[in-house]
Amino acid sequence: MVNLSQKTAVLLSLGGLLLLSACSSVSLVQEPERPVVAQTQEQEVEEVAAVAAPAAAPAATPAYQNTTVAQLQQLIQARSVQELRTAYNGRFGASLLFAADSMTYYVALFQQREFWRVFKTTDESLAERMYTQYRQDTVDYAAADLDRIKLQAEVAKAEKQLNESADQLTVLQNDLALQRQQEALAIAQREESRREAQALAEQEREAREQLRELQRQIKDLEQQRAGMLQRQKGR
Repeated sequence: MVNLSQKTAVLLSLGGLLLLSACSSVSLVQEPERPVVAQTQEQEVEEVAAVAAPAAAPAATPAYQNTTVAQLQQLIQARSVQELRTAYNGRFGASLLFAADSMTYYVALFQQREFWRVFKTTDESLAERMYTQYRQDTVDYAAADLDRIKLQAEVAKAEKQLNESADQLTVLQNDLALQRQQEALAIAQREESRREAQALAEQEREAREQLRELQRQIKDLEQQRAGMLQRQKGR
């Protein structure tokens, strides 16, 4: 025999099945209507957007303009901050600035006076630590730049020395060429002078011989004239 509690459990189970079946029937009846409603809403949204499109608001300001960098630039332009300290390393630098009206510290890292990174705080000790870190960052970032500057100077010095050496070499080459030219000219002149001296010596020898011959002839003539005079006196 089935007791009362068992009958109650069976009835509840049957009731649950009937309720679930009813809900499923309702869902099957109402489900096809949902896409129609959604499609109508989408059409309404598209129509509203199409009407409102010509009067759309201008594009928002780029996010990078609303930055701590931009805030600090505005404060500097308004002369609302004071520069506490600044360190430079090559093209990089770090600055610690203070806005007295808001008791705010700004730590800036910049390159060629263009802000690259800005840290904002009201904690003085934190600002000092950040400035120390940024200052070290400038040392790290500028290391290659400083090496480049030094190497450029060394290259310029080497090129200058090269040009000077080339000029010195040209001068020495010109001096040597001139010296050789002058030496060749001196040798030619010496050779010419030697030939002229030989010619003059030959001319002198010939002149002496001619002179001796003339003197001999003169002596002979004088002797002949003296002999003739003596013969004339002896008659």
